[in-house]
Amino acid sequence: MNKIFQEDIRRFLREDAPGGDLTSAAVFTPEQRGGARFVSRQEMIVAGMEKVAAQVFLFLEPDCEVSGLSDGKRVMAGDVLLEVKGTVANLLLAERLALNLVQRLCGIATLTNRFVELVKGLPVKIVDTRKTTPGLRSLEKYAVRVGGGHNHRFSLTDGILVKDNHIAACGSIAEAVKKIKNFVPHTLRIEVETETLDQVEECLAAGVDIIMLDNMEPEMMTKAVKLINGRAIVEASGGITLKNVRAVAQCGVDIISLGCLTHSAPACDISMII
Repeated sequence: MNKIFQEDIRRFLREDAPGGDLTSAAVFTPEQRGGARFVSRQEMIVAGMEKVAAQVFLFLEPDCEVSGLSDGKRVMAGDVLLEVKGTVANLLLAERLALNLVQRLCGIATLTNRFVELVKGLPVKIVDTRKTTPGLRSLEKYAVRVGGGHNHRFSLTDGILVKDNHIAACGSIAEAVKKIKNFVPHTLRIEVETETLDQVEECLAAGVDIIMLDNMEPEMMTKAVKLINGRAIVEASGGITLKNVRAVAQCGVDIISLGCLTHSAPACDISMII
């Protein structure tokens, strides 16, 4: 198991059971063994059964028997997602943490997959953002990939993205890009957020590599794509939903970035049954 994830599990368990599980300690002996299953209560895309949930049980009891479905598999209500055998006390101690994690990851993968399916056949990528749960970014971005999506920056250190507040504080796109080019190596791409066609033109004049079209209506977005004409990668963002994502994709953009994939994905309904 990844050592960083081991430390995360240790921290999560310390939050959930700082002094152990009092109920299980009172009811069960340390030697009493049993088995449990994770069962789906809805249609979903599986994410994290083997790589996350199983690791919680193994952390508590390294010799327990655990197996789960592979990530990316579509399942229906009633399907068994994971099976584990070990001491009853450890099964119950791990239950809520393991469920909390995979319910969230399956929710993200399932929502991502819905967006991916809606733009199928069009040359566009569905991409996440940094709008993730603090401490869970790597797992949540992993779930996006399981659902068929792609990742944007993992952190502020991963790339250059000039947003509206950067522009407002600096004075202009041209000035911000000029300073950035004098600061970062030529190997880094520069992305700028725009809200108007004038800003798109300013980006093109400044030699920006990626132009984000933020909260633009399809008509304006189509004009922006024609204006850019392949001179930069085009990303659409802001106000994009399951209802309008295909219309946005049909404007000709290369990337559609969605904060909702991670900040608003509903947790999937999964139960653990002893």
